[in-house]
Amino acid sequence: MPIKSFDELIAHLKTHHLKKRVAAVCPNDESSHQAIANAERNGIITPLVFQSDDPAEAARQAVEAVRRGEADVIMKGFVNTDVLLRAILNKETGILRKGRVMTHITLAQLADYHKLLFFTDAAVIPYPTQEQRVAQIQYVTHYCQQLGIERPRISLIHCSEKVDAKNFPFTAGYGEIKEMAAQGAFGPCIIDGPLDLKTSCSKESMAVKHIDSPIAGDADALIFPDIEAGNLFYKTITLFCQARTAGVLQGPDVPVVLPSRGDSAESKYLSLCLACLL
Repeated sequence: MPIKSFDELIAHLKTHHLKKRVAAVCPNDESSHQAIANAERNGIITPLVFQSDDPAEAARQAVEAVRRGEADVIMKGFVNTDVLLRAILNKETGILRKGRVMTHITLAQLADYHKLLFFTDAAVIPYPTQEQRVAQIQYVTHYCQQLGIERPRISLIHCSEKVDAKNFPFTAGYGEIKEMAAQGAFGPCIIDGPLDLKTSCSKESMAVKHIDSPIAGDADALIFPDIEAGNLFYKTITLFCQARTAGVLQGPDVPVVLPSRGDSAESKYLSLCLACLL
């Protein structure tokens, strides 16, 4: 059965003993410490702490642990994002292989939605190219399948349901993506768009607007057009809807938990759980 909540995700990790080695970079803030302790107590991770007076050195050591095959996940603690990313992206000693796209994926649990919902990208790629958008869909499709969703419904988001190549050039590429999906490029999945957010996640809204789409108001994942839309959605659901969220970077050799330093201990814990799912 598909996993439909974070509690079910955590139970799945425990039941199947999906324990991962986590290279934690400078996890000396309270929320990171609590998240790591909780994950270790529940048998989900084995923490490998990398601490140094020089955060760049701690980041370098964590990346090197991955390269040696000693760590399965990297977690950012109380360290600037750019410091960790420099170590990950280093052309000689980093862990982002040539040709790979790095993007941020969020998983959300909202009180009024009947299942978990993926979306991308709220943190990394400002304006995705067609190639980057294709990579986002590949990552998201794989994650959905890890949740037990056999044919994930992936919605290509826009402010309306019409292609507008003049004002919104990215919508022209949605047709190509749908063709790729129909030819099996992403494995078993359903992809449609452009669709707005409401019709993507509401059967009633889709019916009222007389839209015929295989998404059927039942999206498993949303591909936002740019970082502004994705970030605004993320901030809105966490501030006004008290959504539970988890986020990871995909593209590097291992998943990277890259929370904001202001994120809660629970959000960091759930992000660790999501990273351990792969």
